[in-house]
Amino acid sequence: MKKFPLHWQILVALILAIVFGLVFKTHYVFNAKNIEKIANRNVPEEVLDAVKSLDGMTFYDQSTLTQRMNERLDHETVVKYKGLIFKQTYVNPAVKSISWMGDIFLRLLKMLILPLILFSIITAVSNIGSAENLGRLGLKTFTYYTGTSLLAIVTGLFFVNLIKPGVGADLNFSEVLEGFNSEQKGLGQILVEIVPENIFQALVTNEMLSVIFFAIIFGFFITRIEDKYKQNLNDLFNAGNDVIMKIVLFVIKFTPFGVFGIVSKVISEQGNLIELAHRMGLYMLVVLAGLATHMFISLPLITRIIGKVRPFLHYKNMSTPLLTAFSTSSSGATLPLTMHAIEEKSGISSKISSFTLPLGATVNMDGTALYECVAAMFIAQAYGIEMSIIQQMIIIVTALLASIGAAAIPMAGFIMITVILTAVGLPLEGVGLILAVDRILDMFRTTVNVWSDCCGAAVIAKTEGEILPIDIKKHI
Repeated sequence: MKKFPLHWQILVALILAIVFGLVFKTHYVFNAKNIEKIANRNVPEEVLDAVKSLDGMTFYDQSTLTQRMNERLDHETVVKYKGLIFKQTYVNPAVKSISWMGDIFLRLLKMLILPLILFSIITAVSNIGSAENLGRLGLKTFTYYTGTSLLAIVTGLFFVNLIKPGVGADLNFSEVLEGFNSEQKGLGQILVEIVPENIFQALVTNEMLSVIFFAIIFGFFITRIEDKYKQNLNDLFNAGNDVIMKIVLFVIKFTPFGVFGIVSKVISEQGNLIELAHRMGLYMLVVLAGLATHMFISLPLITRIIGKVRPFLHYKNMSTPLLTAFSTSSSGATLPLTMHAIEEKSGISSKISSFTLPLGATVNMDGTALYECVAAMFIAQAYGIEMSIIQQMIIIVTALLASIGAAAIPMAGFIMITVILTAVGLPLEGVGLILAVDRILDMFRTTVNVWSDCCGAAVIAKTEGEILPIDIKKHI
């Protein structure tokens, strides 16, 4: 009996999760039992009084509940205690019974990220050998990542100027981002902090750029020691890399269950999707149009013309990591699956994939860059602020730098949008306009981020002379 392919298993799980989430909607119930739970957490009297005033009420989304709490409490108090209130009043036994699968799956993937990056980059760099080879590969990688990100930003800028989704937008339909902090690191600070003061601290705090820097330095200097030590270290890290990939193969088997648990919870927590689409539909359309153009036109043309590979065969091979990226909204969490698919299905060597993909998951954010550009222009249009050509150029450059500095985690790009708003003098409170649909759009832009990494690995492998099963000449 023919085995049901994994990407079809994931797609079926994704569809079932959407249906499940729509049927079993999350709601927040204020009754005597839940109010008592909140009271037992030693909250201030004013918070408890506000909660008691909601006794007997049920809310079907977090934004409505937050608005009602804002009517009774000051903003700082709401931000501090609303997470607790959400948790204690949360009612969705059906989703709660399956969401644990998504939590465990994500924890497994995150468990693998750091050891995978460390072992794979050290192995790749030590196998590359000379400084000349490392410099050539690094230059190609940087050129590709910078070029595609700029192309994505320009694509987003074209659509947002053409359609103008922010003109006439409802400024009252806004939310507040909890934990919002407008102070972001500048490019100079990011470059300095790439060099870790303590590599163990960098590992513990998931400072990816610092870990990558250390791994590159460590791998390079393995090639500079005596042959007997060099061989021992190469064997050690190659073996470690193989062990990590074996664990990845094990985790991959549970992907459909993880996707079902993650997406069910996300969908169940969304409010009135029809009303949301009505209010923010044009903005979402512009973002999705830009992402689709970059994903299905720009990147395939680059892979076909420059890489000389069949882009949609490569796309088919990458279906598992792409669907996982869509479900988890994290290119970092998807990295183990991406590396496995790149090597096993598209035939790209570990020397290329181990160097380009960890870097890509950290600094190559085409979808995020495009989204940040569109979001900034949308906010400007909503506030009736005319953006000059110079200001739009500043947006392009800042979006590129901000996307590089964004972490490979859900909503990281949303936080980095504040860098762009500050650079061009737009009101920071404008982020509230796009908060309601950010989680949904995050799924799409993460998929584009991962697809760009996959295309980059193929293009760079071909420029290094590798012969791949996805080559054009093999299928003509």
